[in-house]
Amino acid sequence: MSRTLGQTGEAIAAKYYIQKGYLLLNHNYRTRMGELDLVLYKDDTIVFAEVKTRSRTGPILAAEAVGPHKQRRLIAAAAYYLQQSPYSDSRVRFDVVEVFPQNGAWQIHCIPDAFSC
Repeated sequence: MSRTLGQTGEAIAAKYYIQKGYLLLNHNYRTRMGELDLVLYKDDTIVFAEVKTRSRTGPILAAEAVGPHKQRRLIAAAAYYLQQSPYSDSRVRFDVVEVFPQNGAWQIHCIPDAFSC
């Protein structure tokens, strides 16, 4: 996947969350454990959203790309983030957001609470 495609998907996902009333705290937060695509906040909940963008639909859903190894890396990166954050006492949720083209427009499929720590 090209970097531009990934950035486009993350921007679309961020807009989706913002329209739903979330506050975007960080975008592409990098740690030595990995990168957190989107870090959002709403209703005393921190949401770590992993965005998977596809240029076309295929046999493997984007959400399937977030397997156990990737989940462990995201959880470790999120734990590091929370140690540095004033929101560390908030509830935590991990979402997977699929962004893909369909009928000439970008579609979003959000899987809230896709996995837990």
